[in-house]
Amino acid sequence: MAVPNGKLKNGFIRFADVTKTFHEGDMDRAVLQGVNAHIARGEFVAIVGRSGSGKSTLLNLLAGLDTPTRGDIFFGATNIAKLNDHDRTLFRRKHIGFVFQFFNLIPTLTVRENVLMTAELAGWKESDARTQANRLLDAVGLRERANVFPDKLSGGEQQRVAIARALCADAELILADEPTGNLDAETGAKILDLLTTLAREREKTLVMVTHSSDVAEQADRVLRMEHGRLETGDWRLEASKR
Repeated sequence: MAVPNGKLKNGFIRFADVTKTFHEGDMDRAVLQGVNAHIARGEFVAIVGRSGSGKSTLLNLLAGLDTPTRGDIFFGATNIAKLNDHDRTLFRRKHIGFVFQFFNLIPTLTVRENVLMTAELAGWKESDARTQANRLLDAVGLRERANVFPDKLSGGEQQRVAIARALCADAELILADEPTGNLDAETGAKILDLLTTLAREREKTLVMVTHSSDVAEQADRVLRMEHGRLETGDWRLEASKR
């Protein structure tokens, strides 16, 4: 299946009866069970739920890091679940940015090199990638640290670099897996505000896995994972009634 070269045509994401089963010894364990959902272009969606409910598995499928056992995942007209490994990698480089809980910066690269790497992998010219990286480092307040290595940065600074990296290739979809979970509350709040502000300014779709009700409160919509199934009711309304 060919990978589109341009932007995602229809600007939305759709899960259609997505199931993911893992083999554990002689047993099969269904982590996701018939997930169905839509995510609109430019929407900030928080996915909440207990540990082991399937949140991170769902995010990995959406990132194209894994494929479902059954079902389809559409990005516009492209069914990422049907792409082969090579095409899925190319698709991810062009269309998806990822912010990890533990930053995942490359220690042997400088701050600027970590950021511009995603644009270069997506096929940008070096000069354009460097301009974009510098622009984003300005946006996250780290332009003056561009030439230092990650081990010289605080946790909050490293996560700011990770946000700039996720946005550098101008991906339509930004995925975040507990991006504030490894930070203290004050730093985490600042990181969340930075991430959501930059995503909205650049009209990106943001999907975030979180355990934090404070984080979820800032989302446009909250989806809850329960035993591998996605509950589409308003989690915030339900929580307020307890």
